[in-house]
Amino acid sequence: MVPVAESSSYLDTTANAYDAVAVLYTELTRNYLDPLPLDRAVLAVFAELVRDSGPVAELGCGPGRTSAHLRDLGVDVFGVDLSPVMIDIAREAYPDMRFEVGSMDALALADDELRGVLSWYSIIHVPPREVPAYFAEFRRVLAPGGHLLLGFFESEGDPVTPFDHKVTTAYRWPIDDLAKLATDAGFLEIGRMLREPLEGERFRRGHLLMH
Repeated sequence: MVPVAESSSYLDTTANAYDAVAVLYTELTRNYLDPLPLDRAVLAVFAELVRDSGPVAELGCGPGRTSAHLRDLGVDVFGVDLSPVMIDIAREAYPDMRFEVGSMDALALADDELRGVLSWYSIIHVPPREVPAYFAEFRRVLAPGGHLLLGFFESEGDPVTPFDHKVTTAYRWPIDDLAKLATDAGFLEIGRMLREPLEGERFRRGHLLMH
């Protein structure tokens, strides 16, 4: 288990890094889903599975754009993010939605409270040995039959690999390894999608749908 001091330091580093670039990040990712039909398709499947079933949380919601996309698909969704500045931006952009500051590994939610969890490129900054604790927390807050959708950078045949993400250190994962960790936490895989990088993207994208 990672010592508390080390874990807190990593969380502080991530929050501070995103606070520092929040405005620029928000501008650069404006309309980011428009040229990504496969990504939108995965989100649409997730939305169909969780729509009208109860509350859904996007964990690591950033400026709230993906949460708003799910809202537009009819999902009862709210967002949680470690960065207070990101949450301020999300609240200003979408005043009709709920956004909260919080950490994905210690959510202020009751057991079985959610019907869906979206982790859309939000576990990428989590040190690999801490990822099982995050999946355990996702499992705790999801009601039986709830769904989890993960988006992440896939390692393309390599083991877990750190890389120089523009905000702070991130990790690329073998899709099978990440699926096994989720399975060990009590999830069952429904489906997966791998997408090759488009022009301007560096890495393959991985998506896992679990329940």
